[in-house]
Amino acid sequence: MALESLDDLPHYNGWVYGTLWGLCFLIAYLVRKDREAAVPYTVDAPEQIEPGWKGEELGETTLKVSGSQLVQCYAPATGHSLGRINPSSTSSIDRSIAKATEAQLEWAKTSFEERRKVLKTMLKFILENQETIARVACLDSGKTMVDASLGEILVTAEKLRWVIKHGEESLKSERREGNLLMMYKWNEVVFEPLGVVAACVSWNYPFHNLLSPIIASIFAGNAIIVKGSENTAWSSAYFASIATNAITACGHNPAIVQSVICWPDVAEHLTSHPGIAHITFIGSRPVAHHVAASAAKALTPVCVELGGKDPAIVLDDLSNSDFKRVSSILMRGVFQSAGQNCIGIERVVALPNVYNRFIEHLTPLIKALRPGSILNTSEDDEPIDIGACVSDANFSNLEKLVEDAVANGARLICGGKRFIHPKYPKGHYFSPTLIVDVTSDMRIAQTELFAPLFLIMRAASVDDAITIANSTPYALGASVYGSSKEDLERVVREVKAGMIAVNDFAVTYMVQLPFGGVKGSGYGRFAGKEGLRGLCNMKSITRDRWPSLIKTSIPAPMDLPLKGKGAGKKAWEMAVGIVWFGYGNKKGKIRGIKALMGVEEKKKEV
Repeated sequence: MALESLDDLPHYNGWVYGTLWGLCFLIAYLVRKDREAAVPYTVDAPEQIEPGWKGEELGETTLKVSGSQLVQCYAPATGHSLGRINPSSTSSIDRSIAKATEAQLEWAKTSFEERRKVLKTMLKFILENQETIARVACLDSGKTMVDASLGEILVTAEKLRWVIKHGEESLKSERREGNLLMMYKWNEVVFEPLGVVAACVSWNYPFHNLLSPIIASIFAGNAIIVKGSENTAWSSAYFASIATNAITACGHNPAIVQSVICWPDVAEHLTSHPGIAHITFIGSRPVAHHVAASAAKALTPVCVELGGKDPAIVLDDLSNSDFKRVSSILMRGVFQSAGQNCIGIERVVALPNVYNRFIEHLTPLIKALRPGSILNTSEDDEPIDIGACVSDANFSNLEKLVEDAVANGARLICGGKRFIHPKYPKGHYFSPTLIVDVTSDMRIAQTELFAPLFLIMRAASVDDAITIANSTPYALGASVYGSSKEDLERVVREVKAGMIAVNDFAVTYMVQLPFGGVKGSGYGRFAGKEGLRGLCNMKSITRDRWPSLIKTSIPAPMDLPLKGKGAGKKAWEMAVGIVWFGYGNKKGKIRGIKALMGVEEKKKEV
């Protein structure tokens, strides 16, 4: 840029200074990004996921080794042993909490920048090791690789992305408005770490359910004791090591994450422990009652997610172009992870114009589903559509529920009973099932199935569909499909649920909206800003805005002890005046000022 005259000098200097400032900001940004850059690290993968591995085929697939406290880990899709684990005792839980407590004191002092670095390091490892993570999850839970990708890795990557991008702004201190009386104060809410928190998580998503509370807890500055399920004890150690190794790689104490596996009688020691500041529980309603009662002993707050009976309402105005798309969504929503999904679609509520069409379209699709295991499969093998269930303990009850529904007028199109796999006779498979003409008074319509059952209910109208959707004790998630904005929004308003997706399924979690339900589906929320803040002490602070000019002082007529004759009346009149001045309209404020000045109001003659 040429300087042609002295008149151009201010403009020239402005351009130079602006450019320099821009470069400074760019350099600062790049330096910050570099300080947060992911650190490479490795975690040894379990030998059991290697091609050709075959464990001992168990004669009896039970979790507890007879005559001992050992946990028998096995692949539910095949019945092959994955090894045995010595569970935690009450004393080892005490030691874990003590280690976490000590480590958290230093971790709480870390910056958001340091915490983001750990999460970025973890995310990089997960992206680069997707197949290993998926195979470990599949082997321990029975699901398919696609199920693991969508339900384990995708959602964990999103959780990390969201917290990395929005975590700091969610936990930054907030200024809060005051009022006329307190105008000389400024007010703030800060979000401080609670200390050591705990998470008791379910087996249906062994990777995501374990990592998700770790991600939120450590970013909030806490340490965490995470208790995985006995059903997926084998994978818990590997998945927890992904977090602890990331922490170590970034130069911090990995003791802020403690992974434990224990039997229910020992779990109560954890949930009632006075060293735990908060508990996240994901599981069943009967167990939740025990956890809540146990936590109450130490007055520990609990966030409870208890599954649901999620309805998918399909309106009559579903367009022809959307019919196949919605059908595919419903298939994935029902059969994802063999139906073992807390926000899986448990009831499809269809209006008359689409009801029979759905049955005709879905029948051949569901009959064609192929159950199987990822173990010892190759690209030449037949694709696997649906995996195993983690246990066969509920199969007899499922068969009875189907029989009861049919006895009361439902039609069983296919499935309805356990499936003996020709290659894996010890695996836990339930036949992909389609049952229609189900009504709300049937037990199958009121019970969370957590199994690969596609259940269709007929609704006479939008009113009827909403009534059916709200007819169960559960209210976790829901979805609605159609074209009429008026009807869609009415369903959104009137269906009782913690989450609802319009013309989609379960995507609220993919944008990290608060996750949780109402009624029998629990209380509290995790995910999103609300989930992070729920793991903090929300401390309210007031400070003097102009400390050298004005501070709170007690007016003489109200100063204790009250002094002089009629002091009580004077104090009362001043208090009333303060209220009028602070909260009255224009005339009320004048009345308040008069009272504060000691001007008596003339009483009107009657």
